[in-house]
Amino acid sequence: MAGLEMTDVILAVIIGTLAAIVYSLRVLILLERRVASMEDNIQKMTSKVLKEENVIERSLKKKK
Repeated sequence: MAGLEMTDVILAVIIGTLAAIVYSLRVLILLERRVASMEDNIQKMTSKVLKEENVIERSLKKKK
């Protein structure tokens, strides 16, 4: 039984490279989803702070 031929080695390298690309794309998609979730949470927190600031400003204007 002879060792792997050159075409088999090239094919194995190509398949390995494609698998690595697919895996890295999967990781990138997961990271993008996490970042999008963090952005949503930051936006919600910012809107809550803005509402609270408006309430404080109104109460200060009423006192004057």
